[in-house]
Amino acid sequence: MEVILKEDVADLGFRGEVVKVADGYARNYLLPRKLAMQATAANKAVIEQMKAASARRSATEKTQAEELVTQLEPLVLSFTRKTGEAGHLFGSVTSADIAAELAAQGHEVDRRKIQLGDPLKSVGDFKVAIRLHREVTARVTVKVQAEVTEEDKVAAANAAANATEAAPAEEAAEPAAEEATAE
Repeated sequence: MEVILKEDVADLGFRGEVVKVADGYARNYLLPRKLAMQATAANKAVIEQMKAASARRSATEKTQAEELVTQLEPLVLSFTRKTGEAGHLFGSVTSADIAAELAAQGHEVDRRKIQLGDPLKSVGDFKVAIRLHREVTARVTVKVQAEVTEEDKVAAANAAANATEAAPAEEAAEPAAEEATAE
């Protein structure tokens, strides 16, 4: 079946193109989501107008995307999550989390534009691509940190206290050992 794309569809084509797809893919996915329309004679006549309007719209979207890139590039998004022993997260940081954090900072970005292959499941710094336009991609730094619980704080304080107590005891043990070897 031939369809005319109303929106850019990944791995298929761009807005305004006539593409040939399987009947089921068109009926069950593209047409119900209004991503495409059937390529009839009447629709093909309308396509030329759509292409001209699409070219104008694409140019304005590209300039807006380039402006947004300058705002997004310096951002560092921080997430704190509970972790296991090996630094693996209980849960993950997803594109929806990143979109929500960007919205909290005043930048509305659709989560589908965030190019995150798999959710982030470990602690560290990551560069995440955000495809704002087919020709414009922003890269945002995402920091995933381990959550410090009250138990961890107490354990760290106890370890520090034990280290300071053990240090004077070791110094006192050294002169006693030297006296024993001298006799």
